Amino acid sequence: MTIEDPFTFEERRLAEMLHRVTPEPPRGVTVEDIAIRLANAGAGSSRRGGRSRAASRSGGAPSRGPNDTAVIRGPGRPGRGRRWSPLLAAASVVIVIGASTGLAVALTSHNSPSSPTAGATGSPTSRPSSPGTQSTTTATAPTTTPATGPAVAPIRIANGPWDAELIDSDQLTPGTLVGSGNSLYAISAGYLLRIDAKSGVVKEEVQYSAPITGQPPVVDGSTIWVVWSFGGGTVELRGFDAQTLAQTGSVTVASSGSLASEPEGILAAGPDGTLYVAAGDSVAVVSPSSGTVLRRIDVTGGPAESLAITPDGSTLYVGTAGAVNFGLTSYNAATGAKLAANTQVADQPGNLVATSGGAFGTTGVSMGEAVWFFPASDLASAKEVAQAANGGSVAVPTLADGAVWVGGTRQLECLGAVSGVQENSGAISSVSGIPDQFGSVAYADGNAYAIFLNPHTQQAGVAKITPPNTCVG
Repeated sequence: MTIEDPFTFEERRLAEMLHRVTPEPPRGVTVEDIAIRLANAGAGSSRRGGRSRAASRSGGAPSRGPNDTAVIRGPGRPGRGRRWSPLLAAASVVIVIGASTGLAVALTSHNSPSSPTAGATGSPTSRPSSPGTQSTTTATAPTTTPATGPAVAPIRIANGPWDAELIDSDQLTPGTLVGSGNSLYAISAGYLLRIDAKSGVVKEEVQYSAPITGQPPVVDGSTIWVVWSFGGGTVELRGFDAQTLAQTGSVTVASSGSLASEPEGILAAGPDGTLYVAAGDSVAVVSPSSGTVLRRIDVTGGPAESLAITPDGSTLYVGTAGAVNFGLTSYNAATGAKLAANTQVADQPGNLVATSGGAFGTTGVSMGEAVWFFPASDLASAKEVAQAANGGSVAVPTLADGAVWVGGTRQLECLGAVSGVQENSGAISSVSGIPDQFGSVAYADGNAYAIFLNPHTQQAGVAKITPPNTCVG
């Protein structure tokens, strides 16, 4: 549809924005033009560049990133949070055209740095402006509110992997779905949710604006822990009752040195209930019952940006982004002794998941995001287990029902938790060239679930999936 003169006020603003983004001779502006150009501008602004050794030596001078995009290396680099993929951005810009031209509405772009709207997920993450000066991002005060109402009747997702069906229509922040007992927990725009896994009904919700986009809640027995604030030299955690989401605890951890500039998974719980918190140049081991730091595990290679603890609690894995190298290091969780390290990682290892076989983590960003497996026997012999082409905002590894799961825009995979070998996969379909997204697999009530997004039909929420028996660990 073409927008004709005279323009309404809103149409004129959109047209002017387009010509600022892509100057060209005046002509008719179509809805597709507005969506695609604004989306491309937003996607470009969120591109992240990792620090190379050469750039560090040159003092952070601009270098060329993917697609010849100028990237500033060193402190203050662009942040990398959980975002809907730029491939979907053309379908994810909210467009409102006047009554004379009809109404076109699509999902809100997750690449936009503006405040969350009804279609957005999570809150923008504040990044420190320099290693010495850090801003603090704090969640809003908790207020338990009534559940959002009954879930939608299960909807079969056309050509979805593993008989996928939509059981909940809340748009969730990618990477934040976790399960325990008969409940699923996730973060939506401004809320922490408890969803009944069997019915898809949101049973409880509490106001919560996550300071780190994509940081999942952590289940620790009968308590759900979240990162409440991150910055200013401290990390604050808050605990909520697993059934009612009433606040039950709070812990503040002081950092040793500067906090991570690009945190991606800074909180984990051991099998004994102990919490592990990435706190600058150390990992703080916290007793949630007393709210005290029991001890600290010193981290080498830069601030701790991601961490994971093995299911038996014996080994801690920490991803770092130092001034020279990216690295992944394993430590004895009880003594803090360094066990092994890989200091030649191509990019910051984020969103770590630990198993008895090693650690899984992401490198890259958006459609260039890939998942790697770092064997415990030899961290240096890391291998890519989910290709970057799969990418997307939900292409993060999760550990559920004894298997490691990786999502994305092309296939949903289950990997051997010890071997890192793909056990099975389900194809993810696309409509009009725009792919669905599946990922963040969690397990509850005897079933597997995933976050789902279809930008073409604007469907989103929790999908129940039935993977083959080969995916069961």
